[in-house]
Amino acid sequence: MDLAGSSIIAIASRASARMAGLVLVAGLLAACASNKSAEKLLNPDPPEKMYAIGDALLTRGRYDDAASKFEDLDRDHPYSPEARKAIVMTAFAYYKGTKFPEAIATAKRYTTMHPGTKEAPMAHHIIASSYFDDMNGPNRDQSNTRKALEEFKTLVQRYPESSYAKAADNKIRICEDSLAAHEMHVGFQYLKDKKWLAAKNRYEVVVREYQTTAHVEEALMRLVEVNMSLGIVPEAQNAAAVLGHNFPNSRWYKDAHSLLASNGLAPRENQGSWLTRTWRSLPKLSLSGG
Repeated sequence: MDLAGSSIIAIASRASARMAGLVLVAGLLAACASNKSAEKLLNPDPPEKMYAIGDALLTRGRYDDAASKFEDLDRDHPYSPEARKAIVMTAFAYYKGTKFPEAIATAKRYTTMHPGTKEAPMAHHIIASSYFDDMNGPNRDQSNTRKALEEFKTLVQRYPESSYAKAADNKIRICEDSLAAHEMHVGFQYLKDKKWLAAKNRYEVVVREYQTTAHVEEALMRLVEVNMSLGIVPEAQNAAAVLGHNFPNSRWYKDAHSLLASNGLAPRENQGSWLTRTWRSLPKLSLSGG
């Protein structure tokens, strides 16, 4: 073999040796990493340390990392006192990171597994707040608004003394106002299209279910309008009477009164009407300041 051929073989041999060395090093590193992972699984940090780390991550705004750490705690120490609270804190970390579906699913898991416990009000609050923060405007789908309202009411009913229940009252009013506004929006669309019966149904929902919202005055006036258009004069007169009794200084009552007067009519209460019975059971309201 000539000199050139010998040199090529020598270079190839050295390259092969280096490659074998690299493969060996990679294998050793992989084995080391695998051993560390196995060691971590067999000897996880104590639950109080894992909880403290998760809490610190949460404080620093590292919400995904915090959720992951709390999930590790729940998995590694499922029977520890910290594990139960870690489920709620996982949900809270997801909520703070605006991962609402994950927050809802995790908090619901807690309320299913640990109803009536110390952290249960917080779990319900996270569910309700996640739906609330993901609500649409009044002219769009209101599914999340309804779910938020239901969950806030559950919170108030089950845990009336909790701090979360006290904070829920205002959110309940906002949800009801949004739902009433949605019914008014849809009702007005029907009104423009002269679909009187469909509009009537929407306005009746407002006066039956959302009586403490500011939309109820207009809803009563619109009932006067649509009932007149449908030829149901007694119901129109009764709606005007209810409106005038509860909101005598409302501009909507003035409009209702004028509409009846233009047809030679006046407000007249019908004591047998569902509308009269419903509003008679309530304290006299004055949302318009009258």
